[in-house]
Amino acid sequence: MAAALAIGFVGCLLGSAIVGVAVSRSRHGTSLIYLSALILSLAACVNAGGALLLSHSSSCELPLGLPWLGAHFRIDALSAFFLVLVNFGGAAASLFAVGYGRHEESPGRVLPFYPAFLAGMNLVVLAEDAFTFLLSWELMSLASWALVMAHHREEGNARAGFIYLVMASFGTVALLLAFGLLAGPEGDYLFTTIRAQRHADDVSGLVLALVLIGTGSKAGLVPLHVWLPLAHPAAPSHVSALMSGVMTKVAIYGFIRIAMDLVGAPQWWWAVVVLVVGAVTAVLGVLHALMETDIKRLLAYSTVENVGIVFVGLGLTLAFASNGISVAAALALTAALLHAFNHTLFKSLLFFGAGALLGATGERNIERMGGLIHRMPKTSLFMLAGSAAISALPPLNGFVSEWLMFQAVLISPQLPQWGLKFFVPAAGAMLALAAALAAACFVRAYGVAFLGRPRSESARMAGETDPWSLAAMGLLAVLCLVAGILPGLLIDALAPVTTLIASAHMPAQSSQPWLSIVPISESRSSYNGLLVFAFISIAAGISAFAIRKLAVRSLRRGPAWDCGYPESSPAAQYTGLSFGQPMRRVFGTTVFLATEHVDMPAPGDTRPAIYEVRLHDVVWETLYAPIAWAVDTLSRFLNKAQFLTIRSFLSLVFVALVLLLLGLAIWQ
Repeated sequence: MAAALAIGFVGCLLGSAIVGVAVSRSRHGTSLIYLSALILSLAACVNAGGALLLSHSSSCELPLGLPWLGAHFRIDALSAFFLVLVNFGGAAASLFAVGYGRHEESPGRVLPFYPAFLAGMNLVVLAEDAFTFLLSWELMSLASWALVMAHHREEGNARAGFIYLVMASFGTVALLLAFGLLAGPEGDYLFTTIRAQRHADDVSGLVLALVLIGTGSKAGLVPLHVWLPLAHPAAPSHVSALMSGVMTKVAIYGFIRIAMDLVGAPQWWWAVVVLVVGAVTAVLGVLHALMETDIKRLLAYSTVENVGIVFVGLGLTLAFASNGISVAAALALTAALLHAFNHTLFKSLLFFGAGALLGATGERNIERMGGLIHRMPKTSLFMLAGSAAISALPPLNGFVSEWLMFQAVLISPQLPQWGLKFFVPAAGAMLALAAALAAACFVRAYGVAFLGRPRSESARMAGETDPWSLAAMGLLAVLCLVAGILPGLLIDALAPVTTLIASAHMPAQSSQPWLSIVPISESRSSYNGLLVFAFISIAAGISAFAIRKLAVRSLRRGPAWDCGYPESSPAAQYTGLSFGQPMRRVFGTTVFLATEHVDMPAPGDTRPAIYEVRLHDVVWETLYAPIAWAVDTLSRFLNKAQFLTIRSFLSLVFVALVLLLLGLAIWQ
């Protein structure tokens, strides 16, 4: 029943995509499409949430797709959780877009593809056979590509769309090969049949590599992340929130479904691969975010970091599961899934805030903002909540999932393999480094954008955003707090998922006193977000009361210290680049190949001093730039073939035929 309802909601979303073509020029077309997407996403979220809480699985089949296979769909605990995540993120983005979308310059390029994008993500999670999975994956990719290209006339957007499409195609090919290996010579693509087969160790290892490439290219794993900082700024802000907060989770679902469900029992060395990739992704992502001044590129790189954190949790799950330590595997999987959910909340909130800033100032560069806390007080409050949550500060939700991740790392001495005894603590150390750098990154971003004095005329003239956008941001900010105060409810809701994948679950948290969470046992560790929140609230209240009642009431005004420059300029404020300079000096020569050049005029010369910093994307320049050059060179060479004569074409066909026959003769 739940699966049939979910397919019905998907059908309605696809129908609204068709309606979007017709009403894109209508005055009320934007509100109609986004409100319908909001209602359908909420209904689908409730349907999936009921299936998750009741541990109810259901399936259905449609006479579509391959004639001998059809299209199979199923809801189990894993797909139900990710359907909740997808549709809640879609509902929040739709609520934000009701107001934000009214300023869209080209609604005809957005409205038809937005509900199709939501439908594609739902279908990927619902798919129960490889053909339907890949077809839905392509629908998701093409719809999101069309949304990235909505503003294709803006500089750099066409390039972003092209790179995204190439990376998406590359990932799909990898997944196609993975499913081909899993189906075997019989070619049965039903997940039930694949799950029942026994696969050789070398085949399973190759499938893991292909799945890591296929899903990692969509999730943003290093070195497959290059499309994220290009595509996210190009897309409208509510679409960026969906791509970052939701679509990357669909890719994570794909990895879990194939590598941890369909393939079979894991091997311990799989965990090493996933841990290394996840840890490197987390650190490199946040380091790049620290160097960015474009707020949407900064958030895109932050998504890379958080995807890395989730994959560290999945690597820990594989490590414990391969050694039969089911309870620890359940803890690590719970931490990964909880962080995926938390990331959907606070990253969607931050992208909504970035959209509000873009709409109010017309700027994405934080160096041209400043002082917005006075002009956009509600947006600044919600952005502060999102920045604190993503920085893993208690009592917000980002702290809980990362704390659980570290609790799983602390159990690693139970692992017997020396490789895991080395790599798990190393991944934990890199995770701690990434968490600290993330806090510095968002202190920098929030401080430069909202505090100080306006750095441009557009920032000086900014005003608060619309009520629909504020409602979406406020809802997510409250949920970030609630999920941090009452994480036990979410952990208990994840029990059916961890039981399905790891054959165990964490102890029931709802029965713990004072709503504490206890990962393994109370003698080892526990955390109480409610008490932390109460302590912070009481301490802040007492401090505010003491300052108001006990402080000296006489008021004395005087000039601020001006460092010898009485006519201060907003340009003299601390900038984002100067804030990130210490990190750039530490990591710059290895991570960014950074170079600094100072042109200091001689005494008496009135020319301004020039300080120039050049940062390099090592992954792009060492991996992708040579491939792009080779493809371009080969294309230019092959382009000459269209000008050949008919005799030349016949000669080429004859030579190819001779070479083919010669090859067959040698092979036989």
